[in-house]
Amino acid sequence: MIATPTPLQYDLCLAWNWEYDADFVALLAEAFAAHGNTLLQVTPANLAATLDDLTAGRVEVRASLDRASESEPAFLPLDVLARGRGVRRINPQERSQIAANKSAMHRSLFALVRTPHTIVLAPHAVEPEPKALDLAPLGPSFTIKPAHGGGGEGVVQDARSLAEVLAARRAFPDDEYLLQTQLVPAVLGGRPGWFRVIYCTGEVFPCWWNTSTHVYAPVTPEEETALGLSGLRTITGTIARVCGLRLFSTEIALLPDGALVVVDYTNDPIDLRLQSCCREGVPDAVVRAVAERLRVFAAEPKG
Repeated sequence: MIATPTPLQYDLCLAWNWEYDADFVALLAEAFAAHGNTLLQVTPANLAATLDDLTAGRVEVRASLDRASESEPAFLPLDVLARGRGVRRINPQERSQIAANKSAMHRSLFALVRTPHTIVLAPHAVEPEPKALDLAPLGPSFTIKPAHGGGGEGVVQDARSLAEVLAARRAFPDDEYLLQTQLVPAVLGGRPGWFRVIYCTGEVFPCWWNTSTHVYAPVTPEEETALGLSGLRTITGTIARVCGLRLFSTEIALLPDGALVVVDYTNDPIDLRLQSCCREGVPDAVVRAVAERLRVFAAEPKG
């Protein structure tokens, strides 16, 4: 009898294809190596071979993280295989698709967290001119955004008229659109009270985020206490329970009346460029902490 070879075991299968992820991946590999954990990196160069190995049972993985299929659908079979074999997926594809839909997330969250006043419009292809649309509750200016997409694509800031709404919806005629009151945050110590919060496998990393410069700065424990910002953690935890993702970011504004309002519900995949390499990147300490959280998650016994 010919013995069946023992499959190679990896704690985490990471699919990535964005060149600017290289520094984050290096930190992740460093964290895994330092604790004796194993990381399988899947890139366009070895995707086909890895799929063959996984399908044939020559390779097995305990957890997976997909940072590639959004831009390169050829990576999708990795998630399909992982799901079929009970692999612990950090951001399951079926959950990512729901979280990427801003209108769906709004409907799921508006009763649980405070959101800007929002009007959801049917796609332009379905209803070219919305009937009886009252923009007055949105205030003097509002934001127009398609339900899908990221990076600000299709978003119109400081809109003020129905004509702008009708024009904007033609950019993505098959998508729903959200009209949201444009918020003016409180000013805290000379900084706008606007935050981008990263969630990773149960841990919350609140950061100041300047909407003009896009520069991050970690919220220190002292600031969190002195400024009463603990609600950032509570709100982000609620979003995590609703969306079912284990790695995402959200944007939250603090208004002059002290209310924390969720402006952008879930971003996935998140930009993890290092601030030391890119001015608009995430603070290095936060990226290192994310890498460590992913390592710990991947090494945990399957439950």
